[in-house]
Amino acid sequence: MRTVRRTTNRVLMGLAGAVLFGAGGSVLMGGLDLPAKWHFTLPGGWPWSHPDDVLLSDHNRTRWTGSGWWWPVVIAALAVIVLLLLWWLLSQFRKHRLNQLLVDSGDGEGARLRGRALEGVVTAETEALDGVDRARVLLTGRRSEPRVRAVLALAPHADPGAVVARFADEAVEHARGSAGLDELPADIRLRAVKHRAERVS
Repeated sequence: MRTVRRTTNRVLMGLAGAVLFGAGGSVLMGGLDLPAKWHFTLPGGWPWSHPDDVLLSDHNRTRWTGSGWWWPVVIAALAVIVLLLLWWLLSQFRKHRLNQLLVDSGDGEGARLRGRALEGVVTAETEALDGVDRARVLLTGRRSEPRVRAVLALAPHADPGAVVARFADEAVEHARGSAGLDELPADIRLRAVKHRAERVS
């Protein structure tokens, strides 16, 4: 899912950039009167070829305003564009949680395991590790190719390297083995726990 979202973002950004670059270049070329200064001719019907040209003529701006369908169509089109932009914006921050994952049950048919159940097991085992104060574990990816995203709050005495190694070798490895997965990639973020200073009398 992350790969699809990343590819979609790149395609949309590329298309938007190409459209803005082309439109901006056309307007700039006409505004600076580059065809006359650089002695070249633009194709027939090319918009914005002279400094006196306008982006929208009076005829184009008022062409359909007298028609009853014009303003409803404009408002509906703008509303659709706004909704699509909002959906795209919200999708950037949404964490795609994996509700179920496929488990090899050994009978050739497979079984489904609730993602929250595996998250709970990994979280409990992680918080039992020395140096981990709190843990938040999330399963993402596809049902056949899950990934672990974990945020670990470390205690003051924790050794980050040792915590990461034990998390990978124990909590993640046990989850991978119990689910019958060939691999279970993990993304780990470490945070330090801030404790209030206490006055000692």
